[in-house]
Amino acid sequence: MKVLLTGSSSTLARALLPQLCADAGISGVTGIDLQPAHFFHAKFRALAMDFRDAATAGLLPQHDALVHLAYIVLRGHLDEKAMHAINVSGSLALLLQARDAGLRRIIHLSSAAVYGGGSGLDEKAPYAPLPAFCYGQHKAELEQRLDERFPECLRLRPHVILGRHCQPVLRQLLELPFYLRLDDPQPELQCVHESDVAQAIISALRGGALGAYNLAAADTFKLRDIKRSRHPLSLPLPVFAARAALQTVHGISGWGGETGWLDGLMNTLTLDCSRAAAELQWLPAYSSAQTLADTR
Repeated sequence: MKVLLTGSSSTLARALLPQLCADAGISGVTGIDLQPAHFFHAKFRALAMDFRDAATAGLLPQHDALVHLAYIVLRGHLDEKAMHAINVSGSLALLLQARDAGLRRIIHLSSAAVYGGGSGLDEKAPYAPLPAFCYGQHKAELEQRLDERFPECLRLRPHVILGRHCQPVLRQLLELPFYLRLDDPQPELQCVHESDVAQAIISALRGGALGAYNLAAADTFKLRDIKRSRHPLSLPLPVFAARAALQTVHGISGWGGETGWLDGLMNTLTLDCSRAAAELQWLPAYSSAQTLADTR
């Protein structure tokens, strides 16, 4: 199998590419990214290009599968319309092109952010992304369009992806000696290890599964407890103060994304992953506790 991978220099690709190239069933991987390659292997070739370039259409028939990881999570100072053009319209066009080119396996990395919040949600839960979270809004909009035009597209919906190569802002948020001052009961959250997401992608490439699949470790955690365990002297921060601080820092440097990120920390979001277990034979090797411990 020959795999075309977009976002091949992304944080998740750092965990995925070694597993892809170690798989005997995969004969070659072509990576597309605007950033320089960080991985080198006899099976891997890197192309410096935008996945929206016209040349991508010529690459598709040369491959058996597409894994689409290219997306913008942290907008920074990027215009929202430009972010939308990558996350929604550009991604939809690529996935439809792959279908029309006859690729056997087409995998889009979506997100649990499409749900917004809730407990024990399965893949039939409605789309309800948080209003101020562009990334979640875009993922939900793209999935709605796929429902209309390409419902069989395989979509993986991981919870927060952590591990040694996770988004730097997530590691920084875990290390800050503050937590949001929220009323009890505290929100219940999950995460998923980058290696487990990579394994889900490989399982999806091998099988014939279609549609959406949730991915998360089975156990849950409360962010306040994690903060206190890492920083015994950590301090509670009122929500209004956290919003003001994030707005100021984001306005100056672009760090941290929109204030909608805070809303995600204030709402319980846990997933039912039984469909992935039954149809992808996917079971996470890492618990949430182990994943958090590996994110340093």
